[in-house]
Amino acid sequence: MRETAASMFYGGNVRGPAALADLPFLGMELLQEDSVSVPKGYVAKSTDEAYAVAKKLGSKDVVIKAQVLSGGREKGTFESGLKGGVKIVFSPEEARAISSQMIGKKLFTKLTGDKGRICNQVLVCERKYPRRDDYFAITMERAFQGPVLTRSSHGGVNIEDVAAETPEAIIKKPIDIEEGIKKEQALQLAQKMGFPPNILYSLFLKYDATMIEINPVVEDSDGAVLCMDAKINFDSNSAYHQKKIFDLQDWTQEDERDKDAAKANLNCIGLNGNTGCLVNGAGLAVATMDTIKLHGGPPANFLDVGGDATVYRVTEVLAILVNNFGGIMHCDVIAQGIVMAVKDLEIKIPVVVRLQGTQVDDAKALIADSGLKILA
Repeated sequence: MRETAASMFYGGNVRGPAALADLPFLGMELLQEDSVSVPKGYVAKSTDEAYAVAKKLGSKDVVIKAQVLSGGREKGTFESGLKGGVKIVFSPEEARAISSQMIGKKLFTKLTGDKGRICNQVLVCERKYPRRDDYFAITMERAFQGPVLTRSSHGGVNIEDVAAETPEAIIKKPIDIEEGIKKEQALQLAQKMGFPPNILYSLFLKYDATMIEINPVVEDSDGAVLCMDAKINFDSNSAYHQKKIFDLQDWTQEDERDKDAAKANLNCIGLNGNTGCLVNGAGLAVATMDTIKLHGGPPANFLDVGGDATVYRVTEVLAILVNNFGGIMHCDVIAQGIVMAVKDLEIKIPVVVRLQGTQVDDAKALIADSGLKILA
């Protein structure tokens, strides 16, 4: 990433592989580069840096935010015993003490599960005293077949909770992808939020985002409007011309299974179950997971082989249940990969294979001739 005032100010990091999402301070950096007001702050990668930043800010109180790729940071717990990933401190010494319980420690939230996520850095920023909190987002939504503006006066809390408890507090306005944000839409939201949302929509298009979420947007005691926290997801298909963003990928925030699958160009999401799945096609993969769950076997992963797998790519995935309908992806290619995987990885656990479709007879013959204990 080229060095800019914003990059020196906030630093940068994103994650992968399928739907790239940024750590909060990169979102703040991108907002600042597009002239959206954010609190003054700096990233600290050590306790000494946290001390120095708190001293440099010169405020009577500052906020320390753990930079971990997970929602619900405020309610999480560090392995150090510290409760909460967002803390207010009142001196540089306290900033050093609190950051020592965050940096290099795992944070456990409802979304990270038992594995947690390592905190490599913290954002130390000035504290603001908001008179009101709003929620604002631009997201790609299948139901609207395009981008949607979402706003709520219930900012600073989980929007999922707001949707469940007071859905009427959330307003959604679809955007025509060809026309962009209409003038009346921009004016209506700008009057309520203090800045025109077409600034954020321009950023949404510029970075091939699938979501920009500002939570909260606040008006402080001086009447200034600021974006206090940001979450941006990037379309993984844009990696070839968003190199600046994708080069900042932080694999320490990734599940190792997802990382390995990304290297093999497979769509994989690691889960906490004990039944592995290897399926071609996202729809069939989800249906397979539902079937496994229905019969008491929690899935260990979502994995879509896709239509461009090779024999060697398939061997890179440990499979327990293989469910393949041969269309673009021929059954015999899957069968060759399974046989190679069982041999090369010396798999001792049961492997169950269901194959239907193109080249299915050849596939079954390959498995039968292998002499391996594969149930097909």
